[in-house]
Amino acid sequence: MDRILFGDNQFFGVNHSSDEKSRSQTIRFQEDKAIMDVLDIAIDEGISTFMCTTHDRIANICDTIRNDSKYQDFKIYPCMPYAHKYANAVTELGYMGTIKQFVPGNIFSTFAKGGLAFVKKDFSALAELMIDAELKMFQGINTPVIWMQNVITDLLLGLGMTEFLVTFYNHVKHKHGAEPGFITMNLPLLLDTLEKAGIENPTVCASINKIGFRMSGGIKVYEEVIAQKRCKLVAMQVLAAGALRPAEAFEYVCNLEGVDSILFGASSRANIHQSKELIEVYSRKLLSV
Repeated sequence: MDRILFGDNQFFGVNHSSDEKSRSQTIRFQEDKAIMDVLDIAIDEGISTFMCTTHDRIANICDTIRNDSKYQDFKIYPCMPYAHKYANAVTELGYMGTIKQFVPGNIFSTFAKGGLAFVKKDFSALAELMIDAELKMFQGINTPVIWMQNVITDLLLGLGMTEFLVTFYNHVKHKHGAEPGFITMNLPLLLDTLEKAGIENPTVCASINKIGFRMSGGIKVYEEVIAQKRCKLVAMQVLAAGALRPAEAFEYVCNLEGVDSILFGASSRANIHQSKELIEVYSRKLLSV
């Protein structure tokens, strides 16, 4: 993985510190061109990997990237599922209606015969079909890492449903030829669980920051686990939703041996440039020690 990954929260009004900023970002990025303009800035700054959800609007971004040769070296790391999409569908259509809408082909008729009981019985097969459906928008684009969103990862961890984490891992690796990744708010528990299931040195993205924001178990436990280098690790939420200044935030995470990549989102050239420069400066200092 690249050392620096560019995220998409700013494009869809996700801001953990300010509802006002969230509304402002939602208005600013109503048009796909506004998103592409920022991605072009990131590329100009030397960032070549975009980590994004499977939000419906990403399909339009994929069309642009797929059809323009200047993006031929650009990589996308899809993160699935986009939970709000399914939650809204269940509210409007019910469980079976949601399956009918999102599961590809005529497979719905097979599930419909057995109703929800059949769906529950063969959930792994259904999960594989839905992974395939989510990835359709990325056909023809380089997607070397495919992520399970933390809302699902941590739900499965909490319920003890390890078999579905393994299903995702095997299906992404063998069917799609990509590295499966897991996003989590509980790095220690996830690593223990995956290792017990036979998944060694997994690819993981976790909240890692100086004040313990969204780090289940606390900073001390995280630092101990990170130092063990048991996974290929991406740090996210490094700025702790704006609670930390960029310099101190990036200095902290860059000094952690065991953090391979850093994910950040920004919407202006100045902030993209500053973040990338800080990561590179503090990373060089770590390597020179």
